[in-house]
Amino acid sequence: MASGVYVGYSDQVLRDVFDIPGWGIAYVVGLSVLAELAALFPLLLVSDRWRPLRPRALSAVAWTASGLLVLVALWQLVVAFTVESQTYMSSGMAQTVWGFAFAPLFAIPALMTAVTWSYAKRHRARGQA
Repeated sequence: MASGVYVGYSDQVLRDVFDIPGWGIAYVVGLSVLAELAALFPLLLVSDRWRPLRPRALSAVAWTASGLLVLVALWQLVVAFTVESQTYMSSGMAQTVWGFAFAPLFAIPALMTAVTWSYAKRHRARGQA
């Protein structure tokens, strides 16, 4: 959207609703950067080379992040099925492409929870040994 690639919204919707071109570009790019940082967070849980926090503290942060991801995913399902979020798409094909592009994102909470559980189990076993 920020680079001008057609993503299913009309030019009028991009201008009026998303403020693109304008501040909406910074918003979209900022969300992309935030998403990349969130995607890199599980690497802290699978690698023992770099430990910014003690294992118990990092485990607590990871469980919190997992819970928040589950809530965000549920909220996104609610938003995806509201009438307003569907009215901005210019065609049925755009909605189909949108659905296929975003469907894998709903696996993220489950995957993050699995990595967090593994991390907690691994460090709990080390603490008992």
